[in-house]
Amino acid sequence: MITLDIELLRTFVHVADMRSFTAAGSALGATQSAVSVRLKKLEDRLGHRLLERTPRSVSLTAFGEGFVEDARTVLTAHDDAVRRALDGNEPHALSLGVSDHAAGAYLPSVLAELRSSMPHLQLSVTVGLSEHLMVEFDQGRFDAVIVRRDAGPREGRPLYRDRLGWLAAPDFRWRRDTPLPLVSLAAPCSVRSIATRALDDAGIEWGEVFAGGGVAAVQAAVTAGLGVACLGLRNTPRGAVRLGRREGLPSLPANEVVMLGRDADPRLGGMFAAIAEAFRTAGQDGP
Repeated sequence: MITLDIELLRTFVHVADMRSFTAAGSALGATQSAVSVRLKKLEDRLGHRLLERTPRSVSLTAFGEGFVEDARTVLTAHDDAVRRALDGNEPHALSLGVSDHAAGAYLPSVLAELRSSMPHLQLSVTVGLSEHLMVEFDQGRFDAVIVRRDAGPREGRPLYRDRLGWLAAPDFRWRRDTPLPLVSLAAPCSVRSIATRALDDAGIEWGEVFAGGGVAAVQAAVTAGLGVACLGLRNTPRGAVRLGRREGLPSLPANEVVMLGRDADPRLGGMFAAIAEAFRTAGQDGP
């Protein structure tokens, strides 16, 4: 019977998520060559190739696509067991940065779930722009960050797809011969950049009528009928409607929300897995 080494499985999942041997090694505290050796050992034990690697890209084979979910299941069970065994009643501190667009209205329920499942975790949460959080993560301020992939990270554990849409109050009306009144977060914000670029590419004149400091403020401005906002559909304000081609607005791209963390410590790995699952589940509840 084949025995699967946890270290090998963890390395494989990191490479599968980050599509990079270098980034996976950095997250695991290992060199690129060590990551390569671990992957080769795992492939030899399984008798299947898991990854296709070129000088420019890393991708999963057909077998790897199926096996990565089994690997995640094993790691989650292992990390949960380690966390329960090691933590006991001893508090463990973890600093987390969360993009405002990723947090949205679901953040209170996510934090409540984490507090219930990990009562001894002392979680410090900072909500901000993905761009700023990435800089601070690189500087070592956070143990983990949850950000939009369009903010720069090529690596990271995918949590959910974030569908963007144009949102407005039900009674909002826009005359196409006038600039579109835009409601958004203040610059720099990757979602704001996506919205303005889409409008510029479509030749639609726009004017910023509200620049908020957070998604909640943008939602309030939409509800008040001040204008149109580009938001992830999971952050649709209550009663707001989605606008689109019928109103002359351009289509918007989808993007992933990802989690980056320094989880060489097994206890952190289990905590990150729980945090990722909480956000992933909340994302699936969106519109």
